[in-house]
Amino acid sequence: MNHPEFKSHQIGDFLVTVLNDGEMNVSLTLLSGIDEKSAEKIQADAGVIHSELIDINCYLIQGKGHTILVDSGTGGLNNAGGLLLKNLGQLGVAPSDIDTILITHAHPDHIGGLLAENGHPIYPNAKLYLHTFEAEYWQNDQAYDQATERGKRNFDLVRRTLNAYAKCIDFFDENEVIEGIRPILLAGHTPGHTGFQIGSARSSILIWGDIVHFPNIQLTNPSVSIAFDYDQNQAKITREKLLQQVAEEKQLIAGMHIGKSGFAYIHSDEKTGGYKISYLEELHLTYG
Repeated sequence: MNHPEFKSHQIGDFLVTVLNDGEMNVSLTLLSGIDEKSAEKIQADAGVIHSELIDINCYLIQGKGHTILVDSGTGGLNNAGGLLLKNLGQLGVAPSDIDTILITHAHPDHIGGLLAENGHPIYPNAKLYLHTFEAEYWQNDQAYDQATERGKRNFDLVRRTLNAYAKCIDFFDENEVIEGIRPILLAGHTPGHTGFQIGSARSSILIWGDIVHFPNIQLTNPSVSIAFDYDQNQAKITREKLLQQVAEEKQLIAGMHIGKSGFAYIHSDEKTGGYKISYLEELHLTYG
């Protein structure tokens, strides 16, 4: 059987592989801090053909006796994504092989792939990890009552998922989840939105979750927020601070919406006063 190439990067004892879950359509009108025409121009100048399609990535981490998944994609919800299980299968990884699932945050394109149609866990042997602040928010009845109808559906999905994994769920703060993998609170997009740093500072990958949804637009202008942000001002502060940090430290980053390549470096852009992205294509592994 022929297998596609999966982009991977070795960090110490861990092999980190990007698994694309597919795409979803997100209107540019959901962005704030920029008008639609300006956003379209940035996309066009960057060579983006379908300006309102964004990628959905998940990450597989293998090492130290663990098979770890970071986020689970959409599970095909809302006719978006849903390719994760197929891609895992092409790598020879079964759902039962996953022993740990790290959740950046609990939006549907990150936890939608955790439950089967019958409501049972897809990953029967996995321990699920979520930030304490994230769990508290989605279980807050006052927040539920204040949500829109669409928002209530998101709350319902999170609550079903947490109930299904109740016997194997744990909550983290700033301490290492697994030796060599440290959660970093990047609040704003959601209250418990979390990145995961794999490896040591000098040799590491930061999986930064949803710091950006439209990388070309939000790197050019980091003040641009999206309607999905729980706290747009805090999301902007977090994004601006982190972009400056990863650019200065030459930190290798990974993100759920940075494109199928999955790994990149961020650089200051003197021309725009913002940042630009360069994708890492150095290592291709063919499994099979």
